[in-house]
Amino acid sequence: MLNYSLMVKASALFIILAQALLMNSPAHAQIIQTNPQQPQSLEERMRLQQQQQNLQRQQQLQESWLRLNFQQPRLQVQMRQQQQQFNRQQQELIRQQQFNLQQQQTRLQQEQFRQQQQLRIQQQQLRQQQFNQQQQQLRQQQQFNQQQQQLRRQNNL
Repeated sequence: MLNYSLMVKASALFIILAQALLMNSPAHAQIIQTNPQQPQSLEERMRLQQQQQNLQRQQQLQESWLRLNFQQPRLQVQMRQQQQQFNRQQQELIRQQQFNLQQQQTRLQQEQFRQQQQLRIQQQQLRQQQFNQQQQQLRQQQQFNQQQQQLRRQNNL
């Protein structure tokens, strides 16, 4: 910020000096001196008119150059600010994409967990069914054995 302030002051001083130098230049003095007198010849008038146009062009070029040099630091600051804003927006977009990706991964992990839980439940149910079947078969076997024993006793009597 200090450099920018110094640049503004230096540019203003340069403008003042340039205008002062232009006023004190020999071409400007000659125009001022010759203006009160009417030039005698057409060639003299054309030469003076050409000098005046040249001086005006020179002044316009110097003013344009000074304006550009004066505006350049502001434009650089503005471009730097725009670049920083773009970078911030880009970083925010990246953060948002990362957040979305994390959410998607979390949803996938939750879905995997649900599927694993469902599979465990199904496996547990299957084991329970198998156990119940084995128990039933065992009871049936025991019942059959008891019946067989009863028949043998009856036959033995």
